[in-house]
Amino acid sequence: MGDHGGVSDSPKTPLPAPEDSSPEAVPEAAGGASARGPLPGEPGFKAVLSKNAAKRANASVIGMILALAVSIACILPVILLNAQPKQPGYDPKIDVSAVSANAAPVAGFTPAAPALPSGWHPNYARWKSGTESGVPAWEVGFVSPAQGFVGLTQTRKSNPTWVAQIADNAPVTGKRTIDGQDWTLRDKGTGPKTLVLEHRGFTLVLNGRADLKEFDVVASAVLKAVDAAPAVTPAPSASPTA
Repeated sequence: MGDHGGVSDSPKTPLPAPEDSSPEAVPEAAGGASARGPLPGEPGFKAVLSKNAAKRANASVIGMILALAVSIACILPVILLNAQPKQPGYDPKIDVSAVSANAAPVAGFTPAAPALPSGWHPNYARWKSGTESGVPAWEVGFVSPAQGFVGLTQTRKSNPTWVAQIADNAPVTGKRTIDGQDWTLRDKGTGPKTLVLEHRGFTLVLNGRADLKEFDVVASAVLKAVDAAPAVTPAPSASPTA
């Protein structure tokens, strides 16, 4: 047709397809595999450190190891020098009689220095002024061959509250007769046991973690020591000190 018809008979030339400019459009290598490696966060990605970065990392690790070694070298001698004794609860032997004699002028009486059978040993002996409790008292502790512990407290100025505190508020559960003397037994069933006796003007308290037969041994020795001690002397006017 002519130009007047508005239609051309000439063949149409196809337009070229637009190029894909998206970042996903990556040319493929032979065989269809992608030419780029995996990016961070993608499976298969491996970070590669530079030589300088690798040296710095190695230096940090070596420094930590050296610091740990130095710390161990400093602490080890202290641990070895302060090793715990092989026998738990053992303290150097104490001359209870000598400590008792020194305390007598302050106490106003001769504190009991029980003589225990072989295998027993004292681990402390002291006079307490009673500044906090209000009850000045003589204290001495003994460890049995089986590592049981029984402590003696002797005073002339006890009160029910003080006795209850020493017994950890354990209830009275009965009596225990030792060498003809009836001691009051206070026991919670677990934990320390306590025996209490009023004898010759003193309150005698035995307290500790031990078999009752071990309490019997200490109680018998205490009674003999109290009975053999010199007569009670008037307490000094000055306040006793520990």
